[in-house]
Amino acid sequence: MLQPNMPYHADQEGDRVPAELPPVVDAHVHLFPQNIFTAVWRWFDAHAWRIRYRLSSTQLIDFLLSRGVRHVVGLQYAHKPGIARQLNHYMLEKVQQYGGALTGLATVFPGEEGGAAILQEAFDAGLKGVKLHVHVQCCDINDEVMLPLYECCLKNNKPMVIHAGREPKSTAYGCDPYQLCGSGKVERVLGDFPKLKICVPHFGFDESEVYRELLEGYDNLWLDTTMVLTDYFVECQNIRLNEYRSDRIMYGSDFPNIPYAWDRELKELLRADLSAEALAKISAENAVDFFGIDLPAG
Repeated sequence: MLQPNMPYHADQEGDRVPAELPPVVDAHVHLFPQNIFTAVWRWFDAHAWRIRYRLSSTQLIDFLLSRGVRHVVGLQYAHKPGIARQLNHYMLEKVQQYGGALTGLATVFPGEEGGAAILQEAFDAGLKGVKLHVHVQCCDINDEVMLPLYECCLKNNKPMVIHAGREPKSTAYGCDPYQLCGSGKVERVLGDFPKLKICVPHFGFDESEVYRELLEGYDNLWLDTTMVLTDYFVECQNIRLNEYRSDRIMYGSDFPNIPYAWDRELKELLRADLSAEALAKISAENAVDFFGIDLPAG
């Protein structure tokens, strides 16, 4: 659970992706206009941890690419109705700025008027999927307002990244994530839409073992590693990465909204007792497949 004054780590950071790693795609990086980033920083200062990397979108993309990350997947979420088009336009500008080094995802606020049309416009313009955040948007993924969004993604063969895990919750959210989130709700969507590709970030957090079992039963489910391999949260200290389907796990950092070194999780990947094949899948190949990334050789 998030709470004020959570630990901030001044651990040493490397200046490059560890040389022992295969190519790295960071599948979970936050990109926002500066006014929203500033609001995010204030929220974290008050309710969670001090964000270590207070960078603009351009600065943070340059930071990662200059340190050897081969490709960045940019995520965003609309925290209220009426701003999704603006955010999608911003993401498209960044994609155009960085060409083949950045994949951008769209946002939409579930239930807002014309939500499916907003999403369709974003896909037509070149965004490669959609990110939803149940904690922030206070949406129930089993509610009927979600159906047009699922159908739009299916029609366009675009994936969804949905923060649908119950944790990390906070009393500062406008809703109770335990009422809106959980593996059971995700499993219902997976079953109702078997061709819809869904990634649940943070290994589903406190239900990581349940999600490990769901991976065995649903080929349309992926997980990403954001913040769960770093020993930051007590609930995530026993994840044995080599026991999960290596073809359904993607590396993601949650950069820049982290309270420790940018490469902390990359170093943990090297300690995870993975085969060379599994490591290559998790570090880049699965993200390439999930998001349809054209990753140049070399």
